[in-house]
Amino acid sequence: MNAVDVTIIGIYIALTLGVGIWISKRASKGLDSYFLGGNSIKWYYLGLSNGSGMFDVSGTAWMVGILFLYGVKSFMFMWMWPIFNQIFVMVFLAAWIRRSNIMTGSEWILTRFGDDKAGRASHLIVAIFAIVASVGFIAYFFEGVGKFLTIILPWDLAVELNNSILLSSDQSYALIIILLTTIYTVKGGMFSVVATEVLQYGIMVLAGILIATYTFVSISDVQLETIISKEWGNVFFGWELDGFWDGKYEAFNNLIDTQGYKMFGAFIGMSLFKGFFASIAGPTPSYDMQRILSTRSVKEAAYMSGFTNLVLFIPRYLLIAGIVILGLVFIAPEMSISNSLSTNDLEIILPKVINYHVPVGIKGVLLAGLLAAFMSTFSAFVNSGPAYIVNDIYKKYFKPEASPKHYIRASHLASFGIVILGVIMGFFADSINSITLWITSALYGGYVAANLLKWIWWRFNGWGYFWGMAAGLLVATLQFVLEQNQNNFQVGSVMHDAATLPAIYAFPIILLISLLGAFLGTFLTAPTDMNTLKSFYTNVRPWGWWNPVFKTIEKTNPVFKKNKDFPIDMFNCIIGIAWQSSMILLPIYFMVRDYTNMFCVLALFVVTSVILKFTWLDKVRKYKN
Repeated sequence: MNAVDVTIIGIYIALTLGVGIWISKRASKGLDSYFLGGNSIKWYYLGLSNGSGMFDVSGTAWMVGILFLYGVKSFMFMWMWPIFNQIFVMVFLAAWIRRSNIMTGSEWILTRFGDDKAGRASHLIVAIFAIVASVGFIAYFFEGVGKFLTIILPWDLAVELNNSILLSSDQSYALIIILLTTIYTVKGGMFSVVATEVLQYGIMVLAGILIATYTFVSISDVQLETIISKEWGNVFFGWELDGFWDGKYEAFNNLIDTQGYKMFGAFIGMSLFKGFFASIAGPTPSYDMQRILSTRSVKEAAYMSGFTNLVLFIPRYLLIAGIVILGLVFIAPEMSISNSLSTNDLEIILPKVINYHVPVGIKGVLLAGLLAAFMSTFSAFVNSGPAYIVNDIYKKYFKPEASPKHYIRASHLASFGIVILGVIMGFFADSINSITLWITSALYGGYVAANLLKWIWWRFNGWGYFWGMAAGLLVATLQFVLEQNQNNFQVGSVMHDAATLPAIYAFPIILLISLLGAFLGTFLTAPTDMNTLKSFYTNVRPWGWWNPVFKTIEKTNPVFKKNKDFPIDMFNCIIGIAWQSSMILLPIYFMVRDYTNMFCVLALFVVTSVILKFTWLDKVRKYKN
């Protein structure tokens, strides 16, 4: 590590801490100020902050690996999450969520199901979901950033006592970064988080531009042509993915065959199927929802969500494509020698490129950018999780009447508590991967059905929501436990087949069982109070099966109109997915000098942007607030 690079990283950390602490005084007015910035932050700052929070290190390393191995069509792997849920949020969900005028995702549930036993059961399960997810992701970040920094930075920070290691080097690195990030996040709440994330976004964009420029200048067309095949740059695919690596790179074909994506058409189809339902279900109760609730108006919530898509993908994929090209030219030849490549080999491409193939100065900015990516995502979770502890549990059930300062102090304690629990989990390095997989597969798999029905079906009630989520979480957890114990089952048995079923193909089963729990919970209990439904429907105005509620409202308010925007919203979502995809493909084709495809993608970006201007943006401008 050159002194220049160390100095750049030091300046970045000092600047981030300075900005975060300097602006923190604005967060002391109350919970609304602390967790939502008092609904006073401009939408474009929130959009930059939201994009910054999604620019995480672990995800970037994973994207580098799959683009390296699968080529351009790997952008569709992102549909597993799915990333196009941001398009659904932009088109209609942001407006629906923001109209509630509440503080957290679980508090929003009370506006849908009421404040009786059923409503409180649904409210509580969402709050617990959000808290557990926050703790789990902090543990995930603890392990991830420590290992990343240990590979990159030259200093051994292991702490020993009596020849026994108390803290490994990666644990020490993780504790230092988490401590620094926690200081300004806890002190300043949403104001500090947004201010520092805007700064961090600038660092990340600069890193992406620098690495793209360096790669473009230092790698020749001839070098690229010798390793990148025509199929690597082909975005289209068939039912089965044929290996396109040849010659000395045959080992990469073997890795493709073992990763479980050989039936590529089925995989993409299932990703789209899951993605559609997961997207309509809406954002999970996390930092993304907090940004929507923090906007100043419904109109600005839609603007912010659209702006997040616009600012995130092009700079991120400039950086990813630049790293991948350096990896293809310098690291692929040495990797190809191995006959048994694994997914772990793909994960170390990013740190290897940074260590050995990025010049002084650019390396410092790149490391600062990746550190910023970690800190922004971490701070977003630290800010969102405690809101559910303080506002949805402590204030609602234990201390409903207290001063704003009391709740701010409680928020500080809750933030430290979540961080400490996450760090404790992070120390169990052997089991943290399993815990994280459970959170991302089981928790999120069980979330979809109940949260889809809450928008579109008037009869769906609080008990249906509770049992729908509980059933989904139970079966998803069971599937995860089976997967972890697959070696204990006889090959070819039903149990072994169930244990080895990829998570993406298990989704329809989880969805059906969740729906069964939701329908039974709904039909075996009384409907939600009509006054609650009328208030919710009048305020949020979703489309779906709301006719009995609409007719009741119409009797006293004959000018009230149904939301008939489902066709145009779905059209905008399809156009939006193409728009979002073009922003991923554009920097990739630019970096590999495939100018024919680059201009085709650029034309797609322009056309979809124009369509969205008339079909989405003009509609948003007519919102009354």
